[in-house]
Amino acid sequence: QGQLVESGGASVQTGGSLTLSCVGYGITFSKWCMGWYRQVPGKEREWVAVVRDDGTTHYAESVKGRVVVSRDVDKDTLQLQMDSLQSEDTAMYHCAAAQSFRFFKQFLFNYWGDGTQVTVSS
Repeated sequence: QGQLVESGGASVQTGGSLTLSCVGYGITFSKWCMGWYRQVPGKEREWVAVVRDDGTTHYAESVKGRVVVSRDVDKDTLQLQMDSLQSEDTAMYHCAAAQSFRFFKQFLFNYWGDGTQVTVSS
């Protein structure tokens, strides 16, 4: 059974930066659409960024220009570099794997982690 474990969440000030990391166990990242989604209690999940199996990246409009998603297929790790953080970025961030980008946007994951909390305050 595959497992994803996230780390790197923290409390930061508005305008700050964070890098989130995700390590996979028993999952070959190059075969999946890997990415990040976030969730705030009481609100719908929001996909944030993905790296498709061919290496193509996609970003949600809400974060475009402020985040960079990257993967290391040799180590099966995924990172999310986030800059210019705003209060609306406060959420639990989850790493996930889906069969395609379309499935990812529909939150049809084969694997997902427990998440790492990001809190942005002024």
